[in-house]
Amino acid sequence: MKDDNTIKEEIYVNKPLSFSRIMELLEEYPHLKKITTPTSLFARISPKYLQALEELGVTVVSIEKKGRPKKYSEKDTHKVHDLLKSGYSPREISENLNIPLKTVYYLKKSPLKPGRKNKYTTDTVNEVKNLYKQGVSAKDISSKLDIPLRTVYSLLKR
Repeated sequence: MKDDNTIKEEIYVNKPLSFSRIMELLEEYPHLKKITTPTSLFARISPKYLQALEELGVTVVSIEKKGRPKKYSEKDTHKVHDLLKSGYSPREISENLNIPLKTVYYLKKSPLKPGRKNKYTTDTVNEVKNLYKQGVSAKDISSKLDIPLRTVYSLLKR
């Protein structure tokens, strides 16, 4: 009795296509006509391999997105936005629509809480950069402005 794999004409591959991998696939699936891959992987496949597969009658195609479908639709996103404009709080929206609070924040496309605030003002950062440009060593800047040395290097990267 034939194995189900030998009859497959289309497969999905999410590992790089090397010569040995292609040979394994062709052995395992003798009726293979189409290979689908993620876009990122497709970009890394050698043009020679693509041409050789094409000559064998196998096309390689990239697919945009494969994965879990979205749980909430555009309609849900619009509901959240409309309720926010009407003055409802995210917590009230969560309770009314029976959607988790985190999801309400996700659908409204804003963070749950503001990120970490910068400890040093832009003036301090500019002063560190100017002193460094003037030839003052990072260690001296650290001492002069009472800022840890590692922070001075971090501020210089900004």
